[in-house]
Amino acid sequence: MKAYNLDAIGDKPALAQMQVPSPAKGEIRIRITACGLNFADLLMIEGKYQDTPNAPFVLGMEVAGVVDDLGEGVTSPAVGTRVAVFAGKGGLAEYGCFPAERAIPLPDSISDVEAAGFQIAYGTSHLALDYKARLQPGETLLVLGAAGGVGLTAVEIGKVMGARVIACARGADKLEIAKQHGADHLIDAKTEDIRDVVKSLGGADVVYDPVGGDQFEAAFRATNPDGRLLTIGFASGTVPPVKANHMLVKNLTVIGMYWGGYLKFNAKALTDSLATLFQWHSEGKIKPHVSHTLPLDRVEEGLALLRDRKSTGKVVITI
Repeated sequence: MKAYNLDAIGDKPALAQMQVPSPAKGEIRIRITACGLNFADLLMIEGKYQDTPNAPFVLGMEVAGVVDDLGEGVTSPAVGTRVAVFAGKGGLAEYGCFPAERAIPLPDSISDVEAAGFQIAYGTSHLALDYKARLQPGETLLVLGAAGGVGLTAVEIGKVMGARVIACARGADKLEIAKQHGADHLIDAKTEDIRDVVKSLGGADVVYDPVGGDQFEAAFRATNPDGRLLTIGFASGTVPPVKANHMLVKNLTVIGMYWGGYLKFNAKALTDSLATLFQWHSEGKIKPHVSHTLPLDRVEEGLALLRDRKSTGKVVITI
């Protein structure tokens, strides 16, 4: 089979011919049809992601496809079932073996391409806004990086939860995408002062930040007393310092949020969240936005779109 493999941390990954794997005890094998790309894939190549596997390994964190073999002790999902899996690795290949307990049977309402880019982005935003920040109807939500893979889902989910959403992104085209997905107010990070605009709109009660750097600092200063700031990631490349004295004076809460970590200590929180999200999708409340769909032999183009911030929503590789 073909697979996009990384031989050593820091090397350039490449397509390689590999043996089709056999499922171990507790695993299923999937004939993979689509794999969502994530900024974390770029970090893994450099060994900078918090859950970087030991090399060599096949890249690709989240997949959709069809179950085609069962390992020892596995009875479901049955062979032929269409599923999505948060894999962590191994998704950019024609076949992959993954723990059966992570497989989610897919409703007819969602395509393989949508499902492959659904779990991490929507799962992160829903768990962050609902379970962690307890976003309430009528509150103001500021979303940084609002046209990106996770940011756009935060805009959508914030609206479904009844918030007033301020979307911050770079450039008119990206802001238009955020507007189409429900944003009430728009901030162009290229030309506008985030702090001044947010304060002029009454401040933020909850901040969703996958960007970090100077944007976190501006959002921090524009957060209302008793506000909550979610640190989702650092796409800017800069981890911002947190001023604990300002947190104290304004009664602010800064909340770390790593979706994949819940698999290790509270997997039920993830499965409950995903069940809600798939129900919302079937009801038409959320609609995944995939800006680019590319074949397996063009993975490098897809990763470059993420690296250069030229994508909106998700980039998905079809296999």
